[in-house]
Amino acid sequence: MTTILFRKENGTIYNKGYVLKKLDSMFDTLKNGEHVITLKKAVNKRTNNQNAMMWMWFTCLAQDTGATKDDFYDYYREKYLSRTVVINDIETKVAGGTSKLDTVAMTEFLNNIQADAASEFGVKLPTPDDLYWEEFENHYKRFL
Repeated sequence: MTTILFRKENGTIYNKGYVLKKLDSMFDTLKNGEHVITLKKAVNKRTNNQNAMMWMWFTCLAQDTGATKDDFYDYYREKYLSRTVVINDIETKVAGGTSKLDTVAMTEFLNNIQADAASEFGVKLPTPDDLYWEEFENHYKRFL
């Protein structure tokens, strides 16, 4: 069984080209016979690997800037996970945490962090697909 994870928001399927390419590839490899495609809403909580990578990234950014990894966690929560609430007619902004994010939302959060770190701090944060990921992971996982 193959899983294709995608997100639909406000009527738009994000990465639709990728989804269609994966489906096309799957269709090419099917054996003759009847097949079933089932769609279900993803409710998978963020993974431990996603969380660990986030904290390694924050440690890296902290070492490059002199801030703390907790400072970066708060900074990015405020920047990407905050919302406005109204209590007793008073509007206030609150930042959510990552523990309740599903894998899709966490991926989006991590993508935002990666892009922002490159543009705002000049730091390229690697992912497991990058050639030097293992070196990065071996260096920063000891700080977790």
